[in-house]
Amino acid sequence: MTFHVTIQVRCDDIDVNGHVRGPAYLAYADHARWACTQAAGVDPAALTARRLGPVNLETTVRFHRELLPHGEVDVSCVFHWGTGKTSRVTQEFRTPDSTLVAEVASLSGLLDLDRRRLLPDPGAYWRELAARPGLLGLAPKTA
Repeated sequence: MTFHVTIQVRCDDIDVNGHVRGPAYLAYADHARWACTQAAGVDPAALTARRLGPVNLETTVRFHRELLPHGEVDVSCVFHWGTGKTSRVTQEFRTPDSTLVAEVASLSGLLDLDRRRLLPDPGAYWRELAARPGLLGLAPKTA
């Protein structure tokens, strides 16, 4: 399932060339991922209470077109789960007319905050915490 959030381009996200600067794309991507997990019903306080923390291990940004000021951008999130300690998230940034302006691909894990180690099968933890795991690309909880 693909999650979408619309983000307003802020004037302080603009560089001297008049387009959105690179770090703003990363902030938009982070915002969209957190909005997705919250829409899935994951309470950030529940993560903290369980001493779990999502960590970003790698991020790649691929720019296609300029994103200009005073507009908005639709940011999608699609989660891809494997069998190890990491997962991937792919995100597309599109203007209101559906023009692809950028893609962000992230490699993430779920950190045990006490042991400072990545947890195996992070999807199982997210599924347990989410009321709507489908938004995170996970099958519903089984009884």
